[in-house]
Amino acid sequence: MKQLLAAALLAVSAGTALAQPAPRNTLVVLREIDADNYDPPRSTARSAGESLYMMSDTLVSLDWDMKTVKPGLAERWEVSPDGRTYTFHLRRDVTFCDGKPFTARDVVYTMNRWLDPATRSPVRWRAGPVKEVRARDDHTVEYELNEPYGELLYQLSLFFASIVDQATVEKLGPNFGVQGFNGTGPYCWVSWTPRQELVLQKHPNYRWGPPIYANPAPQVDRVIWRVVPESQTRLAALQTGQADATQYIPPIAISQLRQMPNVRMSTQENYFWDYFVGFKVDKPVMNDPAVRRAINQAVNRAAIVQAVWFGSAKPADAYLNPNTAGYDAEAAKLVPGYDPEAAKRTLDEAGWRMGPDNVRVKDGQRASFLTYVINTQQSRQVLEAMQADLRRVGIEMKIQMWDATVGWGRLATQEFDAFMMSYPYVTATDGFSLYFDSRNRPTPNRMNWSDPATDRALEQAKVALDPAARMAAIAEAQRLVAAANVWFPVAREQLWVASSMRAEGVRAHGIYGVALYKGLDIRLTR
Repeated sequence: MKQLLAAALLAVSAGTALAQPAPRNTLVVLREIDADNYDPPRSTARSAGESLYMMSDTLVSLDWDMKTVKPGLAERWEVSPDGRTYTFHLRRDVTFCDGKPFTARDVVYTMNRWLDPATRSPVRWRAGPVKEVRARDDHTVEYELNEPYGELLYQLSLFFASIVDQATVEKLGPNFGVQGFNGTGPYCWVSWTPRQELVLQKHPNYRWGPPIYANPAPQVDRVIWRVVPESQTRLAALQTGQADATQYIPPIAISQLRQMPNVRMSTQENYFWDYFVGFKVDKPVMNDPAVRRAINQAVNRAAIVQAVWFGSAKPADAYLNPNTAGYDAEAAKLVPGYDPEAAKRTLDEAGWRMGPDNVRVKDGQRASFLTYVINTQQSRQVLEAMQADLRRVGIEMKIQMWDATVGWGRLATQEFDAFMMSYPYVTATDGFSLYFDSRNRPTPNRMNWSDPATDRALEQAKVALDPAARMAAIAEAQRLVAAANVWFPVAREQLWVASSMRAEGVRAHGIYGVALYKGLDIRLTR
């Protein structure tokens, strides 16, 4: 660890992008990668959301507990008795960065653009089963659904629902979010140099931040989102005053950074970003529930998580974080624990006999499967450890790694038997509707899970008006999936933000993986 940090200090001299101290009253935030664009409905990248939450606002916001919906651009709202119409009453003191007053027409335009097939939003479904979004007057919006959708407020807190300015979108066309942006957020677009930095300037009129912050207005003049791929350089920049904050910390460095007097550390317990291995349940070998159960029993997830994340993640003993709205403890009990002897018995009882090469065989089929994954250090370490554990019980796992430029395309095919991935979610219904709805095959339901009972439970969880009925339905979906061992849950990542001593008020939030959210309480002491 000491060698890593010493190397980090030396790395600064080689990095021209970090050659000067952070400018006065300019917050320099470091990240590992850039976004593809900064148009809310067109990017699902966490790196897009990091900046979009600062450049724009949503109708509602999410509290630190990740469960409580708070006001945003809407100061209050009502829901009709049938759960199909949400009436949002908008603030009257909001302006866009160019000074234009914000009105209900901007909400209607934004939502219609999100829903428009021409926008090609990969997250269009998050807006719900919309019948019509209309402006009743300049400060009242009616959001009418074809059926109840209990997830709506949570979904409207995500950056995909950020309100944008119609005139700027029409002026820039496909280059909106690439060559410019106009939102109502605390910071305004100045310039973007792809793969290097995005520069934002304080919105001078902004006084309408979410009530979760002590300050409704930004406390610093400028924010620079700087891309620094090398972890050692990011660490060194924080310690030498050349940068102010980052959530992109190598796991091995976290415990040491927590002991350093010149670095502040903030974490968030209610952080929902999980790693898992999913199985294509209709492919040979993977179509045997006994094999999927045995994999869950044979792999020592606790040892893997400690070796890969060095204590900065927790073993995922369930499909969801226990702090998630809608989490079902009974479903968690259905996920098998580590017991390699039980794994052997499970395979024996299902008729899988050890072959001459120490790989089990049943009806002429070897217990061998191919796993696809995007090539990262963490994924490589996890899968290689799984591979070793599985071999001990007679299962062969082959691994194919792909660069991200082609990997996502490969993961949309039927070429593989299993895959590893990480993902953010807001609620239990959010996560399970994404991955286990049969309509989402072949992606993101890459498991090809097609179960009418699960579909009915998910639909009921979304449309039920009674909270108890919604909870019972999503609990049923969790139990069905867990009992079938459709995944091997791996790890629950923890969120840490490291910041320089001059940056006060840095607090990890975590919505959709984003640490700083609005960052309104951050101020610089020098």
